[in-house]
Amino acid sequence: MPEVLDAAVRLLAILAVFLVLPLVAGQMEHKAMAHMQARLGPMYAGGFHGWAQLIADGVKFMQKEDVIPAAADRRVFGLAPAVALVPYLVVMVVIPVGPGLVGVDLDAGLFFVLAVMGIGVLGSIMAGWSSGNKYSLMGGMRSAAQLMSYELPLVLAASSVAMAAGTLSLPGIVEAWQWWWLPWQAIGGVVFFTAGLAELRRPPFDMPIAESEIIMGPMTEYTGIRFALFMLAEYAGIIVLSALTGVLFLGGWHGPLLPGPVWMLIKVFALVFVVIWVRVSYPRLREDQLQKLAWAGLVPLALVQLALTGVVKVLTG
Repeated sequence: MPEVLDAAVRLLAILAVFLVLPLVAGQMEHKAMAHMQARLGPMYAGGFHGWAQLIADGVKFMQKEDVIPAAADRRVFGLAPAVALVPYLVVMVVIPVGPGLVGVDLDAGLFFVLAVMGIGVLGSIMAGWSSGNKYSLMGGMRSAAQLMSYELPLVLAASSVAMAAGTLSLPGIVEAWQWWWLPWQAIGGVVFFTAGLAELRRPPFDMPIAESEIIMGPMTEYTGIRFALFMLAEYAGIIVLSALTGVLFLGGWHGPLLPGPVWMLIKVFALVFVVIWVRVSYPRLREDQLQKLAWAGLVPLALVQLALTGVVKVLTG
């Protein structure tokens, strides 16, 4: 019984941390983008530097009217935001924060993570199909196309790390990780992170939303708290992608001097900053450029990484 209670407390603590991190990522994006674009942004909510602006936005969304279009499939339309958010929250349970700090250590944790992350994209597809809006449907179809294109390089890049570590357990991968992995796993890291950005529909891969073309894509007809859930799902996805990249390719909690969980958070938010930086720095790709990058660029690179991992494993015994 004490073991069960201890596991439950640890799980709740990790969930609490990961539920806060998407909000921190959202606030970080607001402020980082404002400084990169040489503007102040909101500065009054909460006092110092407008730290509570994201909370104020959340309260505002909760007060908005929840409108469901007459032509919408009401059941699917209402379920889509939860389908977009919940998978990322479930994935957070198996991501190790430090030595022994993981909600659930699954033997096939990497397989579980990749399978569940793919479900999150279905929320956008459901929203696009059920809204009864041509722009929403177009955004949903674009989301489906991106999922099909970028799931393969994402899985291939993750497979190279599992091959090198000899395990599918995320804590096991971190424990097997060595500093000399950094140079020869770099290709896989770039492929994994890029494919993850595309699955999250983050710029420059935000064609399913593309405000200048299809308004807000699958989210066009959403208002109030349902729209806020889609935004929260996006930030939760950024945290999950950054945490997984840190665990698989940057050694997770490994680092000198500081405690393991501190190093993990440093790596996560460094990668969150890269996500924001890419959004500010690069224009949106066209659909043909998106597909060409996936099939002619990332997939061959991921296969090269797999071959290189096999060679290194053979040479090192």
